[in-house]
Amino acid sequence: MSRLGDIPVSILDLASIVEGGSPADAFARTVALAQEADRLGFHRLWLAEHHNLDGIASAATAVLIGHVAEKTSRLRVGSGGVMLPNHAPLVVAEQFGTLETLYPGRIDLGLGRAPGTDGVTARALRGANASLEPDFAELLAELRGYLAPAREGQKVRAIPGQGLDHIPIWLLGSSGYSAQLAGQLGLPFAFASHFAPRHVHEALALYRNVFQPSAVLERPHAMVAMNVIVADTDAEADHLATSIRQRFLRMVRNQRGRLQPPVPDMEALWSRQEQAMVEATLSASAFGAADTVRDQVNAFLTATGADELMVTTDTHDPAARLDSLHRFAEFAIPDPVITTSA
Repeated sequence: MSRLGDIPVSILDLASIVEGGSPADAFARTVALAQEADRLGFHRLWLAEHHNLDGIASAATAVLIGHVAEKTSRLRVGSGGVMLPNHAPLVVAEQFGTLETLYPGRIDLGLGRAPGTDGVTARALRGANASLEPDFAELLAELRGYLAPAREGQKVRAIPGQGLDHIPIWLLGSSGYSAQLAGQLGLPFAFASHFAPRHVHEALALYRNVFQPSAVLERPHAMVAMNVIVADTDAEADHLATSIRQRFLRMVRNQRGRLQPPVPDMEALWSRQEQAMVEATLSASAFGAADTVRDQVNAFLTATGADELMVTTDTHDPAARLDSLHRFAEFAIPDPVITTSA
C-alpha cells in the first residue's frame, strides 16, 4: 500500500504568471520553489511545456530546466513534459544530452504527445511538418536511438546526447495510449491526474497489465499527480485554492489568462454546471490543513497504488506556496534535509 513517507514525492511547476506579474517574476518564483524543494528533500521538480498561454512561462522548457538545475544542487530536474510531436527528436536528444552533460545524474526527460497548445500554435511550432500527423511511437524510437551508443554506419548523431541512454525517459499521459506504450516498452509512466483524473485507474491498470520488463525497469513504475495546498486551516487552504478553480473555470469557457488572486466565494463566478465540471477536473486534489491533506493524499495513493507522487501547488501569493511546501514536507518527506531557507 502506497503512503506518504514510503514513496518519493516530487513537484510539478507550470511557471505560472500571476495577475500583476511578469514572466521574469514567474521564473523567480520557480527558482525559489526549486531551491526550497531541494533543501527539504523532494525528489524531482518537473516543468511543463506550454505555448501561447498568457499565464504560463515554461514554453522554452529545456532552457528553464537548465536554469533551475544551475540554481539547485541535489534535486532531479526535468520535463513534465516535453511535447515530442512539436520537436525534431534530434533536437530533443541534443538539448537533454547537453543538460545531462552539464548536470550529470540530475536530468529527467518526460515526454507527452499532446501539443501543449491550440491547433493554430501547434501548426506554427511544427512549421513545414504541420500537415503531417506525427507518429509518437516512431518519434520516441528515433529519440531513443540518438541517445543510444553509436552504431556502425550511423550518419546522424546527437552530440552531446549519444551514449546518454541512462537519462530517465518517462511517458506522460491522461489516457490509455501512453500507458500502453510505456508498458510495452518497459518505461516508467506518469499520469496527469491533477487535471484529468477520470481515467487514472484504467490507465494504470492497462500500464501494469501490458508491462514488459526492460533494461530500464524490471517492474512497472507509475507516478500520479495531485493538486495540493496545505495551510493553517481547511478554510484558508480552500480560499487559496480559488485561484486554481478560477484557472480551470476559464478553461471550461475556453479562455486563458494569468493566475488570479483568491476570491472570498466562487458562487458569483460560476454556474452549477461549470462548478460540476471544474470540481470533476480537480477531483485529484487535496486542499486543507495538514491532517486533511495527509488523509486525502494517502487515500488517493492507496486507491492508485502509485510508486511516486508529484504535486503541483499554484497560489497567487508566492509566500503561501512556500508555506504550503513546508507544511507538506513535514509529513510527506522523511527527515527533510533542511526545513527552513538558508
